[in-house]
Amino acid sequence: MSSPEHFEGKEAIQHVVERQSQGIVSLAESHGAETPGHISSYADACRESAFFILLIGIICERLLLSYEDIFLILSIFSSGLLSWKCGRSAWLAWARLERLNRLVEEERYEIEHHRDQERDELLALYSAKGFEGKLLNDVVDVLMADSERLLRVMLEEELGLRLESHEHPLKQGFGAGLGVFTGCMIPLLSFTLFPYSLSLFLAGFCSIAFAAGLFAYYEKIRVISSIVWNLGIAGLALGSSYFVLDFILT
Repeated sequence: MSSPEHFEGKEAIQHVVERQSQGIVSLAESHGAETPGHISSYADACRESAFFILLIGIICERLLLSYEDIFLILSIFSSGLLSWKCGRSAWLAWARLERLNRLVEEERYEIEHHRDQERDELLALYSAKGFEGKLLNDVVDVLMADSERLLRVMLEEELGLRLESHEHPLKQGFGAGLGVFTGCMIPLLSFTLFPYSLSLFLAGFCSIAFAAGLFAYYEKIRVISSIVWNLGIAGLALGSSYFVLDFILT
């Protein structure tokens, strides 16, 4: 019989729905579960870095700083941003793994101490999938026979987790660092070869477009639309900053 303490007075299917919502929350990262974490980290860091480089470039130009001063400021900013994004991305990935480990241990405890209730949950899950009668019981019996297999099935079916989709924090941190390097170095290199503000902005927008297109490709959404929207948002943000700064300085 199902324990009311385990299900808290709810039906098995209601308990499953609540557990699935916990799994959804555990996946609620900016990186998501579709695009590989290191790719998403790269694209996000590249776009942000290029935008900040352009924003600082606008401020420096309006303050009439020399080419050498602008390059020095952008270089110092880039080095600090590289460390920050690497560490932050790795820490977020580590925190996500900790939440995953907590959910795994909670599910393992339920399997060890509330096995009958886990069977009820499986019956509710596979009944909702269309299994019934003897076939339903046979499937559940097979899954209940192996605790490790049962644990994986409950994590995937009940919580909606995919264990293989969680990458190592260092891999995501490396992806973010590479994104900052790309987003900062392309504009800086262009600015070094052609010391004009136009070259800085063209290279920066190219970095944003590349990162937006890469992310759209992995997410299987429209690449051109993603590039246009990202460039449009960046242009709007930079334009508003320019006019606010112009208003303050005049």
